[in-house]
Amino acid sequence: MADKTLTRMDLAEAVHEEVGLSRNDSAELVEAVLGHISDALVAGEQVKISSFGTFSVRDKAARIGRNPKTGEEVPIHPRRVLTFRSSHLMKDRVASGNRS
Repeated sequence: MADKTLTRMDLAEAVHEEVGLSRNDSAELVEAVLGHISDALVAGEQVKISSFGTFSVRDKAARIGRNPKTGEEVPIHPRRVLTFRSSHLMKDRVASGNRS
């Protein structure tokens, strides 16, 4: 498994190389796209990126959990969670990348 992490800076550099925008403009573009995605998710909208996947927000209800160490019941408060479901094309691409 690779120890490399793709960062905002890496994305901005890729935009700079592929599109030819300045590094500053590339960084601003990446920030704008990520900002639009974040704003949509905060508003409760789904974000679908073709051939990549779907980001969505789920509301989880309150429930009773249990401390595994003591067995004590603990309330878990309702919350919103971010989920990602990859597209079949992305799943296939990742799976084929595992075959060396």
